[in-house]
Amino acid sequence: MIQKVITVNGVERNLFVNAEDMLSKVLRNQLGLTGVKVGCDQGQCGACSVILDGKVVRSCIVKMKRVADGASITTIEGIGTPADMHPIQKAWMAHGAAQCGFCSPGFIVSAKGLLDSNPSPTREEVRDWFQKHKNACRCTGYKPLVDAVMDAAKVLRGEMSMEDFDFKMPANGSIWGSNYPRPTAIAKVTGTLDYGADLGLKMPEDTLHCALVQAEVSHANIKGIDTSEAEKMPGVVKVITHKDIKGKNRITGLITFPTNKGDGWDRPILCDEKIFQFGDAIAIVCADNEANARAAAAKVKVDLEELPEYMNALDAMAEDAIEIHPGTPNVYYECYNKKGEDTKPIFDGADVTVEGDFYVGRQPHLPIEPDVGFAYMGDDGKLYIHSKSIGVHLHLLMIAPGLGLEADQIVLVANPMGGTFGYKFSPTMEALVGAATMATGRPCHLRYNYFQQQTYTGKRSPWFVNVKMAADKDGTLKAMDADWSCDHGPYSEFGDLLTLRGVQFVGAGYNIPNIRGVGRTVCTNHAWGSAFRGYGSPQSEFSSEVLMDMLAEKLGMDPFDLRYKNIYREGSTNPTGQIPESFALPPLMDQLRPKYEAAVKKAKAESTDTIKKGVGLSIGVYGCGLDGPDGAGAYAELHADGTITIGTAWEDHGQGADIGAISTAHETLKPMGVAPELLKFTWPNTDKQPVAGPAGGSRSQVMVGNAIRVACENLMEALKKDDGTFRNYDEQVAAGKPTKVEGNWTATEGTHCDPETGQGKPFVIYMYGIFMAEVAVDVNTGVTTVEKMTLAADVGELANKLTVDGQIWGGLAQGIGLALTEDYEDIKKHSTLAGAGLPYIKQIPDEMEIIYADSPRKDGPHGAAGVGELPLTSPHASISNAIYQACGARITHLPARPEKVLAALKK
Repeated sequence: MIQKVITVNGVERNLFVNAEDMLSKVLRNQLGLTGVKVGCDQGQCGACSVILDGKVVRSCIVKMKRVADGASITTIEGIGTPADMHPIQKAWMAHGAAQCGFCSPGFIVSAKGLLDSNPSPTREEVRDWFQKHKNACRCTGYKPLVDAVMDAAKVLRGEMSMEDFDFKMPANGSIWGSNYPRPTAIAKVTGTLDYGADLGLKMPEDTLHCALVQAEVSHANIKGIDTSEAEKMPGVVKVITHKDIKGKNRITGLITFPTNKGDGWDRPILCDEKIFQFGDAIAIVCADNEANARAAAAKVKVDLEELPEYMNALDAMAEDAIEIHPGTPNVYYECYNKKGEDTKPIFDGADVTVEGDFYVGRQPHLPIEPDVGFAYMGDDGKLYIHSKSIGVHLHLLMIAPGLGLEADQIVLVANPMGGTFGYKFSPTMEALVGAATMATGRPCHLRYNYFQQQTYTGKRSPWFVNVKMAADKDGTLKAMDADWSCDHGPYSEFGDLLTLRGVQFVGAGYNIPNIRGVGRTVCTNHAWGSAFRGYGSPQSEFSSEVLMDMLAEKLGMDPFDLRYKNIYREGSTNPTGQIPESFALPPLMDQLRPKYEAAVKKAKAESTDTIKKGVGLSIGVYGCGLDGPDGAGAYAELHADGTITIGTAWEDHGQGADIGAISTAHETLKPMGVAPELLKFTWPNTDKQPVAGPAGGSRSQVMVGNAIRVACENLMEALKKDDGTFRNYDEQVAAGKPTKVEGNWTATEGTHCDPETGQGKPFVIYMYGIFMAEVAVDVNTGVTTVEKMTLAADVGELANKLTVDGQIWGGLAQGIGLALTEDYEDIKKHSTLAGAGLPYIKQIPDEMEIIYADSPRKDGPHGAAGVGELPLTSPHASISNAIYQACGARITHLPARPEKVLAALKK
């Protein structure tokens, strides 16, 4: 231990610290400055950035022994407070730069360091600064962050005022479709919003901190687990194994379809008989602090009999492959598409046919905040579990039987959380912390390091896809055949539903009258498949969109013209036989055409012998909802102070549940003249809010938004006087009328797809888009640079433009990662943010453009559709197509790393 006297945020602090401890730990644990976030813990994300003696540093890699006595440190708490914000913080709010907000404090501190040293930076200098300091964001696509820094610099130079950042209420009194800041923005930009790891530091003294014992092989029988040495380690209270789990010790996958050959009870809470994948949880060490828990976890010995490892769907489908789950075949679900006539004679007589094999890989979600949660026994005798769940009611049902509890004995609560991008559609640590608290009787907190984030949580399921198309010589599509195998890892949850997305989205966007398709879900020993933004469409639409370019080449047509000829118009049906509810694609393509033609001309003019430039297109389509008659519930409650609580279990993982709820309610309540600041949203809690369904599949703004609309309409009806005015709270109570009313909404027109044909009306609302990528390829190195991305988007009416813009920019950035760098194939190599290919700011273009359609939806609240999934449906296909247009390298197996481009060029 050493003594350090340092100045933190202008206050001298006398500290006694361990020399080897990191500065981030001292700031957070000893000084309580939890605005300093810890993401990767490896200096790769910048969330922990502070200013140390005038320089921006990543505090998670600065040891205390290297911090000089008398050093001066500034954290986010020293830059500005909610009552007195710095221009950078105000600009961050005004530009919607805080989405999940977990990375925001680090970026703002880093930006402060930049503007202290360079008060007039160019956009490129801002980008260079964030690249140099490894400030990473997974939500925003970086563009609004640069916008915010540029405007903050203007304020500091006296060219703008702080008041310019304030929201100006439109003359019509509506915030719908405006740039009204999200309600959580102030807390996010000032570092005062507590995320799961922050709350863990503020738990009662008897809280235990947990560490996982994880499998280090991908497939094995367990012969024994020896915890004796670990139990003797300092600070250890208990080492929990499967023997301590009171229930079934399984998380149910809630099998969606009766044709599934599994039963859904295949994922252990703690492994008992077998290891199914690298990273599986075998034991939980509960100790007085995290360091002691991790040290003890390393002492648990597991005796294994290793088994053959099937690390992809092709190997697991081989005739000699053993069943990974004995009694259930490795291919455990199949689905079919049978639209129109038999395709074989059509292909036999077609003017032109084209066929291709495609692969979209195991994309990791790469949130900046790793998974975290805690559990405790409430005073009411219930088990409370707080986590990053984006489906609290769903997860409660999935874990209760495994823990041996009835559903009414558990409460799930969603913490403020960093982005999840879908991996938290599945329960991850919820059952683990619940089991730890049940076994110890004490509050238990579990925070994954980034290795555990990568090795334990789910990934996008890779697909092997073969698609064939037939067309007339004028380019009219006549038929399509598709075959796909979904590598869903060892656990079945939602695997059948994911595989069905191939029926719904291979060939989506085009009127293809005759389709035959078959898809299968395959159990493997690689990372289990969880939901990821776009859920099945990136795999489906990559294949058909790259094939459309191949068809255009064979026909001698421009790829734009081929698409324009075949996109949805009156009389079209989608792959499930459903009539599209919007025909905005043709007018959007009309708007895009001059931009496309100019981009192609520019690419040709700027290409050199070594740098080849090209332009690529793709169509993206996705549904808003869970299949069939999806729905949600909400309530609206008037309080004595005039505020109104909009009660929902709409989970917010950065996509904007807070602003979605407030905007939708405010628009509904306009006749009452309620100011938006009087509307309050709720953090999801299964004991307090009605079932809203999970925050995935771009369903929430439609389903929960409609429930909010109905609840607010019901409240106005309850408050209405005979003269058409509205009672206040006191008048309502005096009249003996309710101050709290519920609202429910169901997409009653939705139907499930027929299991034999795939035909149906799974979604009442879809989103549609046209992507245009402009790339440069260095033919000597194979390196591809995306210079601009454009999305012409039909997402209905915009609930909040800041939020919708941000969702699109962020989705486009993730599409660039999927196209070029991101993967989780090599478990060791891809276990870090950088190793897995997270794009930093210089890998994402500053030029991104959005074109919106004016296409309100009759079934959407105030005309809104969803948005979150659309920007990651097929941007990667447009990039692959652009690479080919640039240099002739056809990439059908992602990511398009330089070596793949070079290999394709040699062909």
